[in-house]
Amino acid sequence: MEQNGSYQWVPNSGPQKPIKPVNGKKILRFMLLGLLALVVIFGALTSFYTVDDKQQGVVTTFGKVSEVVEPGLHFKLPFGIQQVHHVDVNVYQKIELGYYTDSHGNTVTVRDESSMITGDYNIVNVDFLVEYKISDPVRYLFSSEEPKLILKNLIQSQVRNVVGSTTVDAVLTSGKESIQMQVKELVSQILDDYDIGLTLIEVRIQDAEPPTNDVIEAFKAVETAKQNAEAVVNEAKAYQNAQLPDAQAQADKVLQEAEYLKQKRINEATEAVAMFEAMYAEYALNPDITKARMYYEAISQILPGVKVYINTGDGSTVEMLLPLESLIGGN
Repeated sequence: MEQNGSYQWVPNSGPQKPIKPVNGKKILRFMLLGLLALVVIFGALTSFYTVDDKQQGVVTTFGKVSEVVEPGLHFKLPFGIQQVHHVDVNVYQKIELGYYTDSHGNTVTVRDESSMITGDYNIVNVDFLVEYKISDPVRYLFSSEEPKLILKNLIQSQVRNVVGSTTVDAVLTSGKESIQMQVKELVSQILDDYDIGLTLIEVRIQDAEPPTNDVIEAFKAVETAKQNAEAVVNEAKAYQNAQLPDAQAQADKVLQEAEYLKQKRINEATEAVAMFEAMYAEYALNPDITKARMYYEAISQILPGVKVYINTGDGSTVEMLLPLESLIGGN
Protein backbone atom coordinates (compact mmCIF):
# COMPACT_ATOMS: atom_id res chain seq x y z
CA MET A 1 0.00 0.00 0.00
CA GLU A 2 1.38 3.36 -1.05
CA GLN A 3 1.44 6.40 1.13
CA ASN A 4 -1.42 7.93 -0.84
CA GLY A 5 -3.63 5.02 0.19
CA SER A 6 -3.58 3.13 -3.16
CA TYR A 7 -2.34 -0.38 -3.77
CA GLN A 8 0.27 -1.50 -6.39
CA TRP A 9 0.78 -5.11 -7.45
CA VAL A 10 4.36 -6.14 -7.96
CA PRO A 11 4.86 -9.48 -9.75
CA ASN A 12 7.19 -12.00 -8.29
CA SER A 13 7.20 -10.11 -5.14
CA GLY A 14 8.44 -13.24 -3.41
CA PRO A 15 12.04 -13.83 -2.51
CA GLN A 16 14.49 -13.16 -5.54
CA LYS A 17 17.21 -15.67 -6.66
CA PRO A 18 20.66 -14.20 -7.02
CA ILE A 19 21.84 -13.80 -10.70
CA LYS A 20 24.99 -15.81 -11.51
CA PRO A 21 27.81 -13.84 -13.11
CA VAL A 22 28.69 -14.67 -16.81
CA ASN A 23 31.70 -17.00 -17.20
CA GLY A 24 33.77 -15.22 -19.86
CA LYS A 25 36.49 -17.83 -19.95
CA LYS A 26 34.04 -20.56 -20.83
CA ILE A 27 32.55 -18.55 -23.68
CA LEU A 28 36.01 -17.74 -24.98
CA ARG A 29 36.94 -21.41 -24.84
CA PHE A 30 33.85 -22.35 -26.90
CA MET A 31 34.64 -19.65 -29.43
CA LEU A 32 38.21 -20.84 -29.80
CA LEU A 33 37.08 -24.43 -30.21
CA GLY A 34 34.57 -23.39 -32.87
CA LEU A 35 37.18 -21.34 -34.69
CA LEU A 36 39.63 -24.22 -34.50
CA ALA A 37 36.99 -26.57 -35.92
CA LEU A 38 36.36 -24.15 -38.81
CA VAL A 39 40.08 -23.93 -39.50
CA VAL A 40 40.40 -27.71 -39.50
CA ILE A 41 37.41 -28.10 -41.84
CA PHE A 42 38.67 -25.39 -44.17
CA GLY A 43 42.15 -26.89 -44.17
CA ALA A 44 40.79 -30.34 -44.94
CA LEU A 45 38.65 -29.00 -47.76
CA THR A 46 41.54 -27.09 -49.33
CA SER A 47 44.07 -29.91 -49.00
CA PHE A 48 42.72 -32.04 -51.83
CA TYR A 49 42.35 -31.22 -55.51
CA THR A 50 41.61 -33.03 -58.76
CA VAL A 51 43.37 -32.72 -62.14
CA ASP A 52 41.30 -33.50 -65.24
CA ASP A 53 42.43 -36.15 -67.72
CA LYS A 54 43.21 -33.46 -70.33
CA GLN A 55 45.23 -31.37 -67.92
CA GLN A 56 48.40 -31.20 -65.88
CA GLY A 57 48.65 -29.43 -62.56
CA VAL A 58 51.51 -27.06 -61.75
CA VAL A 59 51.96 -26.86 -57.96
CA THR A 60 53.63 -23.80 -56.45
CA THR A 61 54.83 -23.52 -52.85
CA PHE A 62 54.92 -19.92 -51.65
CA GLY A 63 54.84 -18.89 -55.34
CA LYS A 64 57.71 -21.15 -56.46
CA VAL A 65 57.09 -24.15 -58.74
CA SER A 66 57.54 -27.34 -56.75
CA GLU A 67 56.11 -30.05 -59.03
CA VAL A 68 53.97 -30.91 -62.04
CA VAL A 69 51.30 -33.53 -61.40
CA GLU A 70 49.37 -35.79 -63.74
CA PRO A 71 45.57 -36.29 -63.83
CA GLY A 72 43.96 -37.69 -60.69
CA LEU A 73 43.28 -36.84 -57.03
CA HIS A 74 46.16 -35.17 -55.19
CA PHE A 75 47.03 -33.61 -51.80
CA LYS A 76 48.54 -30.16 -51.18
CA LEU A 77 49.33 -27.94 -48.21
CA PRO A 78 46.32 -25.79 -47.25
CA PHE A 79 45.84 -22.09 -46.42
CA GLY A 80 47.48 -20.89 -49.65
CA ILE A 81 50.86 -22.42 -48.82
CA GLN A 82 50.59 -24.43 -52.02
CA GLN A 83 48.52 -23.46 -55.03
CA VAL A 84 47.60 -25.47 -58.12
CA HIS A 85 47.40 -24.11 -61.67
CA HIS A 86 45.42 -26.34 -64.03
CA VAL A 87 46.78 -26.29 -67.61
CA ASP A 88 45.09 -27.93 -70.63
CA VAL A 89 48.01 -29.79 -72.17
CA ASN A 90 46.14 -32.51 -74.07
CA VAL A 91 43.83 -30.16 -75.96
CA TYR A 92 44.32 -28.71 -79.43
CA GLN A 93 43.64 -25.00 -79.21
CA LYS A 94 43.11 -22.66 -82.15
CA ILE A 95 43.82 -19.12 -83.26
CA GLU A 96 41.76 -17.50 -86.01
CA LEU A 97 43.54 -14.93 -88.19
CA GLY A 98 41.56 -12.72 -90.55
CA TYR A 99 38.25 -13.68 -89.00
CA TYR A 100 36.60 -14.86 -85.81
CA THR A 101 33.60 -17.00 -84.94
CA ASP A 102 30.98 -15.32 -82.78
CA SER A 103 28.81 -16.92 -80.11
CA HIS A 104 26.19 -17.88 -82.72
CA GLY A 105 28.70 -19.70 -84.92
CA ASN A 106 28.81 -16.96 -87.57
CA THR A 107 32.10 -15.97 -89.22
CA VAL A 108 33.07 -12.30 -88.96
CA THR A 109 35.85 -10.93 -91.17
CA VAL A 110 38.69 -8.91 -89.66
CA ARG A 111 40.15 -6.93 -92.58
CA ASP A 112 43.13 -5.62 -90.65
CA GLU A 113 44.35 -9.18 -90.20
CA SER A 114 43.34 -10.68 -93.56
CA SER A 115 44.47 -7.98 -96.03
CA MET A 116 47.99 -8.61 -97.32
CA ILE A 117 50.25 -7.56 -100.21
CA THR A 118 51.67 -10.30 -102.43
CA GLY A 119 55.12 -10.44 -104.00
CA ASP A 120 53.81 -8.96 -107.28
CA TYR A 121 52.17 -6.01 -105.45
CA ASN A 122 48.59 -7.26 -105.44
CA ILE A 123 46.23 -7.18 -102.47
CA VAL A 124 44.56 -10.38 -101.27
CA ASN A 125 42.44 -11.35 -98.29
CA VAL A 126 43.75 -14.50 -96.63
CA ASP A 127 42.21 -16.21 -93.58
CA PHE A 128 44.27 -18.64 -91.50
CA LEU A 129 43.36 -21.20 -88.88
CA VAL A 130 46.19 -22.13 -86.50
CA GLU A 131 46.17 -25.13 -84.18
CA TYR A 132 48.59 -25.40 -81.28
CA LYS A 133 48.97 -27.15 -77.93
CA ILE A 134 50.73 -26.50 -74.65
CA SER A 135 53.85 -28.64 -74.52
CA ASP A 136 55.40 -27.29 -71.28
CA PRO A 137 52.90 -26.06 -68.65
CA VAL A 138 55.59 -24.44 -66.49
CA ARG A 139 57.01 -22.43 -69.39
CA TYR A 140 53.49 -21.57 -70.52
CA LEU A 141 52.57 -20.14 -67.11
CA PHE A 142 55.74 -18.36 -66.07
CA SER A 143 57.99 -17.70 -69.10
CA SER A 144 55.75 -15.03 -70.61
CA GLU A 145 52.75 -12.98 -69.64
CA GLU A 146 50.54 -13.76 -72.67
CA PRO A 147 51.96 -16.67 -74.67
CA LYS A 148 48.86 -16.97 -76.87
CA LEU A 149 49.15 -13.32 -77.94
CA ILE A 150 52.86 -13.81 -78.64
CA LEU A 151 52.05 -16.80 -80.87
CA LYS A 152 49.33 -14.89 -82.71
CA ASN A 153 51.61 -11.92 -83.42
CA LEU A 154 54.39 -14.25 -84.51
CA ILE A 155 52.12 -16.07 -86.96
CA GLN A 156 50.80 -12.80 -88.38
CA SER A 157 54.35 -11.62 -88.97
CA GLN A 158 55.46 -14.80 -90.73
CA VAL A 159 52.25 -15.08 -92.77
CA ARG A 160 52.79 -11.60 -94.18
CA ASN A 161 56.44 -12.44 -94.78
CA VAL A 162 55.62 -15.56 -96.82
CA VAL A 163 52.64 -14.07 -98.69
CA GLY A 164 54.75 -11.00 -99.46
CA SER A 165 57.23 -13.20 -101.35
CA THR A 166 54.57 -15.17 -103.28
CA THR A 167 52.68 -14.22 -106.44
CA VAL A 168 48.95 -13.57 -106.28
CA ASP A 169 48.22 -16.56 -108.57
CA ALA A 170 50.03 -18.90 -106.19
CA VAL A 171 48.24 -17.46 -103.15
CA LEU A 172 44.82 -17.89 -104.72
CA THR A 173 45.32 -21.22 -106.50
CA SER A 174 48.15 -23.72 -106.42
CA GLY A 175 50.56 -22.29 -103.84
CA LYS A 176 48.49 -22.66 -100.69
CA GLU A 177 50.16 -25.85 -99.44
CA SER A 178 53.61 -24.35 -99.94
CA ILE A 179 52.61 -21.20 -98.01
CA GLN A 180 51.22 -23.28 -95.13
CA MET A 181 54.41 -25.37 -94.91
CA GLN A 182 56.69 -22.32 -94.99
CA VAL A 183 54.73 -20.49 -92.29
CA LYS A 184 54.67 -23.54 -90.04
CA GLU A 185 58.40 -24.14 -90.43
CA LEU A 186 59.33 -20.51 -89.73
CA VAL A 187 57.03 -20.17 -86.71
CA SER A 188 58.18 -23.49 -85.25
CA GLN A 189 61.82 -22.42 -85.42
CA ILE A 190 61.13 -19.13 -83.66
CA LEU A 191 58.95 -20.83 -81.03
CA ASP A 192 61.89 -23.07 -80.14
CA ASP A 193 63.98 -19.96 -79.53
CA TYR A 194 61.26 -18.20 -77.51
CA ASP A 195 60.64 -21.33 -75.37
CA ILE A 196 57.20 -20.24 -74.12
CA GLY A 197 55.82 -23.76 -73.75
CA LEU A 198 53.78 -23.87 -76.98
CA THR A 199 54.00 -26.27 -79.93
CA LEU A 200 52.55 -25.44 -83.34
CA ILE A 201 50.43 -28.26 -84.75
CA GLU A 202 49.03 -26.96 -88.03
CA VAL A 203 48.69 -23.80 -90.10
CA ARG A 204 45.85 -23.94 -92.61
CA ILE A 205 44.53 -21.39 -95.11
CA GLN A 206 40.79 -21.20 -94.65
CA ASP A 207 40.09 -18.82 -97.53
CA ALA A 208 42.00 -16.66 -100.00
CA GLU A 209 40.33 -14.21 -102.35
CA PRO A 210 40.96 -10.90 -104.13
CA PRO A 211 39.51 -7.74 -102.61
CA THR A 212 37.16 -6.89 -105.54
CA ASN A 213 34.30 -8.82 -107.14
CA ASP A 214 35.64 -8.40 -110.71
CA VAL A 215 38.93 -10.00 -109.81
CA ILE A 216 37.11 -12.72 -107.88
CA GLU A 217 35.04 -13.58 -110.97
CA ALA A 218 38.16 -13.62 -113.14
CA PHE A 219 39.93 -16.03 -110.82
CA LYS A 220 36.82 -18.18 -110.63
CA ALA A 221 36.85 -18.39 -114.42
CA VAL A 222 40.51 -19.40 -114.37
CA GLU A 223 39.79 -22.03 -111.73
CA THR A 224 36.87 -23.36 -113.78
CA ALA A 225 39.09 -23.62 -116.85
CA LYS A 226 41.69 -25.53 -114.85
CA GLN A 227 39.04 -27.91 -113.57
CA ASN A 228 37.76 -28.47 -117.12
CA ALA A 229 41.30 -29.12 -118.31
CA GLU A 230 41.80 -31.63 -115.52
CA ALA A 231 38.52 -33.30 -116.45
CA VAL A 232 39.63 -33.63 -120.10
CA VAL A 233 43.01 -35.01 -119.03
CA ASN A 234 41.28 -37.53 -116.76
CA GLU A 235 39.00 -38.62 -119.61
CA ALA A 236 42.02 -39.05 -121.89
CA LYS A 237 43.78 -41.10 -119.25
CA ALA A 238 40.67 -43.23 -118.81
CA TYR A 239 40.54 -43.86 -122.57
CA GLN A 240 44.24 -44.64 -122.55
CA ASN A 241 43.80 -47.10 -119.70
CA ALA A 242 40.91 -48.74 -121.56
CA GLN A 243 42.81 -49.08 -124.87
CA LEU A 244 46.21 -49.92 -123.47
CA PRO A 245 45.42 -53.56 -122.54
CA ASP A 246 44.17 -54.33 -126.08
CA ALA A 247 47.20 -52.69 -127.62
CA GLN A 248 49.46 -54.57 -125.25
CA ALA A 249 47.75 -57.83 -126.15
CA GLN A 250 48.20 -57.14 -129.88
CA ALA A 251 51.84 -56.28 -129.30
CA ASP A 252 52.35 -59.49 -127.33
CA LYS A 253 50.70 -61.47 -130.12
CA VAL A 254 52.96 -59.92 -132.78
CA LEU A 255 56.02 -60.58 -130.64
CA GLN A 256 55.00 -64.20 -130.11
CA GLU A 257 54.43 -64.71 -133.84
CA ALA A 258 57.77 -63.10 -134.62
CA GLU A 259 59.46 -65.31 -132.05
CA TYR A 260 57.77 -68.36 -133.58
CA LEU A 261 58.91 -67.42 -137.10
CA LYS A 262 62.38 -66.70 -135.82
CA GLN A 263 62.62 -70.09 -134.17
CA LYS A 264 61.18 -71.75 -137.26
CA ARG A 265 63.78 -70.12 -139.52
CA ILE A 266 66.53 -71.12 -137.12
CA ASN A 267 65.32 -74.72 -137.11
CA GLU A 268 65.09 -74.78 -140.92
CA ALA A 269 68.56 -73.31 -141.22
CA THR A 270 69.91 -75.81 -138.73
CA GLU A 271 68.27 -78.64 -140.67
CA ALA A 272 69.67 -77.35 -143.98
CA VAL A 273 73.14 -77.10 -142.49
CA ALA A 274 72.87 -80.65 -141.16
CA MET A 275 71.73 -81.93 -144.58
CA PHE A 276 74.51 -80.07 -146.33
CA GLU A 277 77.10 -81.44 -143.93
CA ALA A 278 75.72 -84.96 -144.45
CA MET A 279 75.81 -84.52 -148.23
CA TYR A 280 79.29 -83.12 -148.04
CA ALA A 281 80.43 -86.13 -146.03
CA GLU A 282 79.03 -88.43 -148.73
CA TYR A 283 80.57 -86.27 -151.44
CA ALA A 284 83.94 -86.48 -149.75
CA LEU A 285 83.75 -90.26 -149.84
CA ASN A 286 82.59 -90.59 -153.50
CA PRO A 287 82.72 -87.27 -155.36
CA ASP A 288 81.75 -88.59 -158.83
CA ILE A 289 78.82 -90.65 -157.67
CA THR A 290 77.57 -87.87 -155.46
CA LYS A 291 77.77 -85.36 -158.33
CA ALA A 292 75.78 -87.65 -160.61
CA ARG A 293 73.20 -88.24 -157.93
CA MET A 294 72.83 -84.55 -157.20
CA TYR A 295 72.47 -83.85 -160.92
CA TYR A 296 69.73 -86.42 -161.39
CA GLU A 297 67.88 -85.25 -158.28
CA ALA A 298 68.01 -81.66 -159.53
CA ILE A 299 66.65 -82.71 -162.95
CA SER A 300 63.78 -84.63 -161.35
CA GLN A 301 62.89 -81.60 -159.18
CA ILE A 302 63.08 -79.11 -162.06
CA LEU A 303 61.22 -81.32 -164.54
CA PRO A 304 58.78 -83.41 -162.54
CA GLY A 305 57.44 -86.42 -164.44
CA VAL A 306 60.32 -86.58 -166.95
CA LYS A 307 61.87 -89.94 -167.59
CA VAL A 308 65.62 -90.06 -167.68
CA TYR A 309 67.50 -92.83 -169.48
CA ILE A 310 71.14 -93.69 -169.38
CA ASN A 311 72.94 -93.98 -172.71
CA THR A 312 75.26 -96.95 -172.58
CA GLY A 313 76.01 -97.12 -176.32
CA ASP A 314 78.81 -95.75 -178.36
CA GLY A 315 76.85 -92.76 -179.51
CA SER A 316 75.31 -94.19 -182.68
CA THR A 317 72.56 -96.00 -180.95
CA VAL A 318 70.68 -95.32 -177.78
CA GLU A 319 70.21 -98.26 -175.57
CA MET A 320 67.81 -97.94 -172.73
CA LEU A 321 69.31 -99.66 -169.84
CA LEU A 322 66.92 -98.77 -167.11
CA PRO A 323 64.68 -95.81 -166.17
CA LEU A 324 66.41 -93.49 -163.75
CA GLU A 325 63.59 -93.66 -161.24
CA SER A 326 64.30 -97.27 -160.71
CA LEU A 327 67.78 -96.32 -159.66
CA ILE A 328 66.77 -93.51 -157.31
CA GLY A 329 63.86 -95.31 -155.76
CA GLY A 330 61.00 -93.91 -157.93
CA ASN A 331 57.76 -95.76 -158.72
